[in-house]
Amino acid sequence: MASGPLHIAIDGPVASGKSTVARLLALRLHCYFLDTGALYRAVAYIALQRGIAPEDEAGVGALADALDLQIVADQAAPLGYAIVADGARLGSELFAPAVSRAVSLVAALPSVRERLIGAQREYARNRDVIMAGRDIGSAVLPDARFKFYLTASVDARVDRRLEELRAAGNATTREQLRADLERRDARDTTRAASPLVKAPDAEEIDTSAMSIGQVVDTLARTIESQA
Repeated sequence: MASGPLHIAIDGPVASGKSTVARLLALRLHCYFLDTGALYRAVAYIALQRGIAPEDEAGVGALADALDLQIVADQAAPLGYAIVADGARLGSELFAPAVSRAVSLVAALPSVRERLIGAQREYARNRDVIMAGRDIGSAVLPDARFKFYLTASVDARVDRRLEELRAAGNATTREQLRADLERRDARDTTRAASPLVKAPDAEEIDTSAMSIGQVVDTLARTIESQA
């Protein structure tokens, strides 16, 4: 039996299902959950609010350094946690279309990643936690007991994201969404700081033809068989 808290890392490209799977798996295993992208969204949101261009590394880096950014465990919150920036609790504004367009630019900045990785590790300290992101198994929690890398075909990921956006009332075309997704993939995999990679000891799962429930069941069986 491993000592210390249970850490589970779930990585993968945009729209691979990692955040939804991680949240449902956390409920099933009675763990805390964190989608680390929420922190980058918080920085992107505040940068936009203050008129700082997302690609301005000096400006966004200084903003990230100055922000009092906290992850607050709150089981009454929809996701089980809240992001608080300079005392203000952030919510649905983190998922506004403008923030979604800016976040990958902000997340690619080395100074921002360096600033936020400490907050992510601190949240995991002394907690059983399932984290979803793009560099959890490789950089944030390299010693996580379980690591999974979820992937899916571009077509499957476009279909999923298109459904999400339409359900939220955000209009876009399949062609535009595919171009945005491919641009995001390229940025995530080629950035200098903590690029999206599959950790060598992560189990890769292609979710293209799987439902969310099937993916959760697959991960849960792996974890429970080794508990």
